[in-house]
Amino acid sequence: MKSMTSYLKRIFALSDQGAKDLQKAVVACGLTNIGIMLPMGLLALYLEQILSPYLGREGSGMGLPAYIGFSILFLILIFIFEYRQYNATFLSSYEESANLRIQLAEKLRKIPLSFFGKRDLADLTTTIMGDCAWMETALSHFIPELIGAVLSTCLIGIGLLSLNWKMGISILWVVPAAFLLSAGVRPVIDRMEEKQRKKILAASDGIQECIENIQDIKANNQRESYLYALSSKLVDIENITARIEVINGMLVTASQMILKIGMASTVLCGAVLLSQNKIDFMVFLIFMIAATRIYGPLSGCLMNLSAVFSTVLRVERMKNIEEQPIQKGEEQVTYDGYDVEFSHVGFSYDHGEPVLKDVSFVAKQGKVTALVGPSGGGKSTAAKLAARFWDGDKGRITIGGVDVSKVDPERLLENFAVVFQDVVLFNNTIMENIRLGRKDATDQEVMEAAKAARCMDFINRLPDGFQTRIGENGSVLSGGERQRLSIARALLKDAPVILLDEATASLDVENESMVQAAISSLVKNKTVLIIAHRMRTVAKADWIVVLKDGLVAEQGSPSALYENDGIYRHMVELQNQSQNWTLP
Repeated sequence: MKSMTSYLKRIFALSDQGAKDLQKAVVACGLTNIGIMLPMGLLALYLEQILSPYLGREGSGMGLPAYIGFSILFLILIFIFEYRQYNATFLSSYEESANLRIQLAEKLRKIPLSFFGKRDLADLTTTIMGDCAWMETALSHFIPELIGAVLSTCLIGIGLLSLNWKMGISILWVVPAAFLLSAGVRPVIDRMEEKQRKKILAASDGIQECIENIQDIKANNQRESYLYALSSKLVDIENITARIEVINGMLVTASQMILKIGMASTVLCGAVLLSQNKIDFMVFLIFMIAATRIYGPLSGCLMNLSAVFSTVLRVERMKNIEEQPIQKGEEQVTYDGYDVEFSHVGFSYDHGEPVLKDVSFVAKQGKVTALVGPSGGGKSTAAKLAARFWDGDKGRITIGGVDVSKVDPERLLENFAVVFQDVVLFNNTIMENIRLGRKDATDQEVMEAAKAARCMDFINRLPDGFQTRIGENGSVLSGGERQRLSIARALLKDAPVILLDEATASLDVENESMVQAAISSLVKNKTVLIIAHRMRTVAKADWIVVLKDGLVAEQGSPSALYENDGIYRHMVELQNQSQNWTLP
């Protein structure tokens, strides 16, 4: 039993309970199929009693009252089997489907963010929602019915073979033939279904891209060409789906035709044996009655056999997520302050060209450390490595003397308040979007954070103030307003380390100055790491690290770097020149 449980867990990516429930479902389906055969055996006995005077033999002794009594008993048994099958399949499959979704979500929560850079998000969504929903149907219909039908057919087949092996072979030979035909064509369908999945993902990405960028598409008069390309992707899905359905239909029809031949071979074999007096009429009658029922469950399962094979492909995608390594670390850590130190850190995405090659610097607690430099120099990557969104390839990053790679990621992030250039807001109220920084914060604390981030001017203009729902990703707000809400959320968290990645990029000069003042009030006893391209944003930073081509090109105070006449000074002068630019 344990080996069967382990086998089902491995094949269908089930939990222990899910594998045990599937075994119960298989047994229930098998008993239901056998139960359906019981009335046929009862009918054979009753017919033997009726026909015994004509056959010159003693009857079974079953009269009409006994036949009616046993029929009622068998109907009760069939009802019990059906009831057990329903509970063992549907109810347990719903629980297992929910467990699969939670299990995958928990796994995604723990694996490194580098995984998401390699995978299409639409593909992940399809796996969590679509594949799990498919597994729900497979566990409640396809798999237990198929295995149950095979087991019940084997048991019934053993009984028929023991009664007469020649007649048994004549009725059973079509079963392996039908399944071998289905299995032989399966590799072709697998390849087509993989192509279908890729085309569906391409269309899903195209639809999402179209919705997100509809403004740019219209602005550039590309609506017709873009929709034509999207329509082509949908037609591709339609075409390959139709081909798969045609092949499946032909396969199922051919397999079911083979099963139908079993009835003919049973009649032919029985007629020959009966004419040679090698079997009596009642044996022939029993096999004929059996032939009318034995193929029923198998015929339905052959229709679902393709779905069972598809289930295995979907399980492989779920296993791909389950087998991803997770980030681990200590949950109880004592920090000696909150200095963030990079020591000879190197990192590359997906084993490609190194983004950071040999980066060393210290962001002191109570100071503002700015990362500046040309685009692609590794500024944002360095900030994300500090929060362990990724793990470095070499070197060491510490916070308060503790190696961040040794700390549980969720415990580590409790010490960070992060504001990214790409703001993420939720379709909820302003109050709850800010409260995301600290779920137990009071309304007053949320309002104080909003005030510190200079949000009150636009919040007061909204119809419901803090209770205004802001739409998907803050769609009712401007870019600067969304940025300030994100900053308010970070301020509310009040974490000892603050990461600001182009946090003021969407703000006008006045609001940028106000937010800088708000940030300055939080610097006391905190480590602030800020990334910016505007030199005026970092002009009052305590320490500046210039990153270029994955290396620390120079570092020091703003005044010292300006005196050195290096990259920092060049960037400052270029931006000063751009401020004096006017339309010709």
